[in-house]
Amino acid sequence: MSSSGSRPLAGRKIWIAGIGGAGMSAYALLARAWGAEVAGWDRVATPYLAHLDGIDVAIAPDPPPAPAGWEVYVSTAFAGRVAGRPRADLLAELVSLRRSIVVAGAHGKTTTSAMIAFCLDRLGLDPAFLIGGEVPQLGGNARAGEGWLVVEGDESDRSVAALRPEIAVLLNVDLDHHTTFASRAEVEDLFDTWLAAVPRVVRAEQLEPTEVELAVPGGHNRRNAAAALAALELAGVEGAERVIGAFAGAGRRLERHGERVFDSYAHHPAELAADIAAMRDGHRVLALFQPHLYSRTRYLAYEFAVALATADAVCVTEIYPARETPIAGVSGRLIVDELARVRPGMTVGWAPSLEDGARIVSGWMRADDVVLTLGAGDVDRAVELL
Repeated sequence: MSSSGSRPLAGRKIWIAGIGGAGMSAYALLARAWGAEVAGWDRVATPYLAHLDGIDVAIAPDPPPAPAGWEVYVSTAFAGRVAGRPRADLLAELVSLRRSIVVAGAHGKTTTSAMIAFCLDRLGLDPAFLIGGEVPQLGGNARAGEGWLVVEGDESDRSVAALRPEIAVLLNVDLDHHTTFASRAEVEDLFDTWLAAVPRVVRAEQLEPTEVELAVPGGHNRRNAAAALAALELAGVEGAERVIGAFAGAGRRLERHGERVFDSYAHHPAELAADIAAMRDGHRVLALFQPHLYSRTRYLAYEFAVALATADAVCVTEIYPARETPIAGVSGRLIVDELARVRPGMTVGWAPSLEDGARIVSGWMRADDVVLTLGAGDVDRAVELL
């Protein structure tokens, strides 16, 4: 690729509100590597900012004015609070600048995107990637390589609909974002409309799980790997089956801490059930679950209980609100009450704080038990306590 092709954003000035997020920090890294001058703001410092050396980042409770004459892109978390273009516009432009593979679906996006990028990397094909979680074997969640661009698409704010990759992977369809979609059918319509504009498509639910031996556990990861291998085949990549078995996982995706504690970003009933099943290997499974979003908890309390009932003991904490304001009468206790109905007599705990939850679960632990910390908020703080 020519130097001009390697720096297609040369001369641009881009300011990002919410630059510390997993997604926006990745966009910032790539935009700067491709020639743009980049700066931004966030409310708090995050681990993702460690990868943004040389980028001016303001940390403050309130956003400062954007520099005059700069393009402004706004994270979904601050939509309506900061004037500017939505993050989808920036991501759509980045996807358009390189041969791209976009992975979408309710569950498994981060792992499958990471598997694809890992295979390309290990085969010497120098991928660029934008992934919604840390991938230790790749040194982070983003890179500006010269090969295929691998992107994790997001339906939570419908931004995936703006992306025009050469290859799209749809892992699954589920109703996970109740403030965005009124029904599962509405989610299906979004994906069908998007895929109609993509030249080559992998529908993972039509594939058999891979038989390749993997380093990551669970039947769900065999399905993720099958989708990754199918996308790489469409991209004309040979030899992926030889290297995918060495993929050790993405951060907070059944990430192992010590001998017995595993931390997972799982925040939907299907994901909780898959992770608990993956840990079933003759051990008792104890779960500490932090619900994520009031709306999701309100609509899926029963489904959460059914999934968590497959563990041996469960402690539920208060809801991590993320971008939402509280809803009257909605708390993590809804799931506790449903668990008591779904599986009477099960060992169940309620802990308003993570610290209390960690103490409760620690008190249950026996030799050889496996402990899962589950949730998309800050439940990973409990790992050190456990």
